[in-house]
Amino acid sequence: MDIFALTCKDEGDLGKKIAKLNKPLVNRIIGHGEEQVDQLLANPLNFRLHPDNQQQALAGAIDDIGFIRSVTVNQRTGRVVDGHLRVTLAARSGVDKLPVEYVDLDEAEEAQALLSLDPIAAMAASDKAKLDELMRAVQSDDERVQAMIAEIAEKQGIIPVDENDWIDAFGKLPDEDRAPFQQMTFTLHDVQVEVVKDAIRKAGKEGDFDDSENQNGNGNALAWICEAYLNG
Repeated sequence: MDIFALTCKDEGDLGKKIAKLNKPLVNRIIGHGEEQVDQLLANPLNFRLHPDNQQQALAGAIDDIGFIRSVTVNQRTGRVVDGHLRVTLAARSGVDKLPVEYVDLDEAEEAQALLSLDPIAAMAASDKAKLDELMRAVQSDDERVQAMIAEIAEKQGIIPVDENDWIDAFGKLPDEDRAPFQQMTFTLHDVQVEVVKDAIRKAGKEGDFDDSENQNGNGNALAWICEAYLNG
């Protein structure tokens, strides 16, 4: 079974045509190499602005796993089509050379590529369950990467904790501080897990926990849900 057929689902009207290529594939990639960082030309039509959190996240990711995506350069014009932030970070960090992928485009095609690459990627929807699983699989000690994961989780409405985090939070309490607290464990079906996560997330935003003696946000949210249910 084709895995790409499974992951590329049509989220809209079932009556729409399935997306596919209408013309023979034309490969515009003509080579790979290395370029001196100070010789790479920024594209004057580049519209992307890179806020500090994005810069920090990319720097942390490169520090963690290295440089895994080459900079795309149009050989006809010598201008960067994709990878401006990677070039900026490299220049700022004293890197001499970067791997480059060369494409062959005229200026109109270059402009379309510049306009299309990131916005088309940004149109993708997220499978929250898979994203949650993926984020849990990433182990990084870099604070910038951890901040990126937390930001993604918040934007997607995913609670970045699992059952072991509840145990860890309780276990980190000093013995003298455990007395007023209790630990509870529940077994849930996968479908129920998503419902509980959404409920805890919403309760965490709506509840007022300033006076709570419990510093565990999930515990406060769950108690708030139960009180609301019991009070009708």
